[in-house]
Amino acid sequence: MADRNRRDEEFERKNAEARMEFLLSLRSRGIRDLKVLRALEQVPREIFVEAEHANVAYADQALPIDCGQTISQPFVVATMTEALDVGPQHKVLELGTGSGYQAAILGMLAKWVVTIERYRTLADLASARLRVLGLKNVTVRVADGSFGAPDEAPFDRIIVTAATEAVPSPLFDQLADNGRLIAPVGPKAGVQALRLFTKSGGKIDHLDLMSVRFVPLVEGKAVAL
Repeated sequence: MADRNRRDEEFERKNAEARMEFLLSLRSRGIRDLKVLRALEQVPREIFVEAEHANVAYADQALPIDCGQTISQPFVVATMTEALDVGPQHKVLELGTGSGYQAAILGMLAKWVVTIERYRTLADLASARLRVLGLKNVTVRVADGSFGAPDEAPFDRIIVTAATEAVPSPLFDQLADNGRLIAPVGPKAGVQALRLFTKSGGKIDHLDLMSVRFVPLVEGKAVAL
């Protein structure tokens, strides 16, 4: 038991050091929004990765999760979150729950978050993790994310965490005026542009932030998983 306690203490110490290095790295790479950095500090990334990857939870790399999906690298999560400029009055829609990590970050910042996942397995795991964190303002749905969540619209912020060649039109319809939408846009099998859309007076403008690689956005709800 004593050996196990020492191993646990050693893991926690190394994990705390890795988290601090991770936050310092984000700041050095240009992430300046203190509320985003605070949310990233408060959400324990290690509970959102597979057990065998817990020792590299804070490394700046994407990691595999169930159903052939990935958890995005921390810098991309931070960049997307900062670009959305989420406030405590905002309702947010996320497409592609995955591990639930991005939803947890958003839950720390927003009034309400609706996150959609096509795989039941991932949705259930994410829901359990969000419950552990006590994030009661995040709702996980199993559905086809390309249709959004019209019953909850309009959304002040929308985030798409899977690659799409064109943002599904229902999402722009569900975006509130003066709202922001961010998505990786481009070929599903190659490099995409992380694109920030803004809506004002019914007009959509966009700005490309950087190049990224995401798993593809797939229409429909998965049947078996």
